[in-house]
Amino acid sequence: MTVRAVRGAVQLETDDREVILEGTAELVTEVMARNELTTDDVISVLFTTTPDLVAEFPALAARKIGFHDVPLICAAEIAVPGAMPRVVRLMAHVETDRPRSAIQHVYLRGAAALRLDIAQLRTSQCGSSSSVPG
Repeated sequence: MTVRAVRGAVQLETDDREVILEGTAELVTEVMARNELTTDDVISVLFTTTPDLVAEFPALAARKIGFHDVPLICAAEIAVPGAMPRVVRLMAHVETDRPRSAIQHVYLRGAAALRLDIAQLRTSQCGSSSSVPG
């Protein structure tokens, strides 16, 4: 097994506790499903939020869906003028037999615009910009 990093992001509608938990759970679930991972494969997950999301820790969503023994941490993104608002990002370190080229990074909702280079590649391959390989 090799250690790989998997990236993902989701843009949320509002800074609301339930919205953060639901959006983060969706993001984590998609990352896990698209990369055929279990929590036993996950070494750690770093979550970040834009400075306008303060209603809840995104890591709580991962705990609620079964990441009980996985080290999780949350941090705030730097406040860059003009940056996309209300975004939860993650970087998961995982053990996998997949080559780097087969790792699927996941950008949901408005966050797909964060990686247009990858999203455009994905669109030309299979017609969807919400799943982003990397």
